[in-house]
Amino acid sequence: MSIKASIVGASGYAGGEVLRILLDHPSVEVAQATSERHLGEYVYQQHPNLRKRTNLKFTSRELLEPCDVLFLALPHGESQKNIDHYAGLAPKIVDLAADFRLRDAALYEKFYGEPHAAPQWMNKFVYGLPELHREEMMTASYISGVGCNATAANLALLPLVKAGLLDLDKAVIVDIKVGSSEAGASANPVSHHPERSSVVRTFSAFGHRHTAEVIQEMGLANVHLTMTSVDMVRGALAAAHAFVKPGVSEKNLWKAYRAVAAAEPFIRLVKDKRGIYRVPEPKILAGTNYADIGFEFDAESGRVISIVAIDNLMKGAAGSAVQSMNILFAFPETSGLDFCGLHPI
Repeated sequence: MSIKASIVGASGYAGGEVLRILLDHPSVEVAQATSERHLGEYVYQQHPNLRKRTNLKFTSRELLEPCDVLFLALPHGESQKNIDHYAGLAPKIVDLAADFRLRDAALYEKFYGEPHAAPQWMNKFVYGLPELHREEMMTASYISGVGCNATAANLALLPLVKAGLLDLDKAVIVDIKVGSSEAGASANPVSHHPERSSVVRTFSAFGHRHTAEVIQEMGLANVHLTMTSVDMVRGALAAAHAFVKPGVSEKNLWKAYRAVAAAEPFIRLVKDKRGIYRVPEPKILAGTNYADIGFEFDAESGRVISIVAIDNLMKGAAGSAVQSMNILFAFPETSGLDFCGLHPI
């Protein structure tokens, strides 16, 4: 079976990554890619890696034609304003923005500072992390995006939560180091090279919007995210600081992490005693849909540090979106996503 896909907002980083993946997908034909700012330009003029890969030109969203699946890669808040229109163009939608990630309208307003424009649609979307919602996706029509920082945090906590090992009476603190591409393709004073280069800058000590997704998906009330910009383009590295229940051993942790890694095609357990890459590191994941997970444990205090590395534009955005699409259409889940990265890089 082959399907037609279109991408709304394809000139941005996440939209461009969806386009790159779909151009090599064995079961997908890319029908249209929209950009109001770059209307009529070849897509490779914004995504130079796609030169000689496609002669597709950006079109207007006003000229969208019906297709089998519509990817929405618009700035936050745009999808919810026009969701009825987009739903009339395609029976399946994958929205990469934050518009439909949350189920609770009150939680949305708390973290985004305004009421949701289409609250009646919030429960129609399945949260777009296959590791958490694979079975629901199999019968779904609408998939939300995932926050890149939330993805790193959720996957760091997943083995601990799934095995019931966390001491829920103690706070969970997730420290996340992020690259500059997280800010998107539009320039701003903060992303100006002389201001961004060489930084180690904590830009959100607590209260980051992606915290809401961790609260929702992990069921944790006492969880906090701290965000720090570092001098890389792609990548996110999460270190979740938590405490396990009394009596939990390192053997229990190994069992929990191995179980998650064994069940998931894109989760790899990285915890080695030798070599350079003994713990997860985002550098070698650029362009891949993998999430590398690992942990360190202090048995005396019961403190565990769960570590996850991802490419924020892939597992944290476009990669998970295409993985979700594969599930929607009963394609092999890894279709189009088998790139294993580069070393050295």
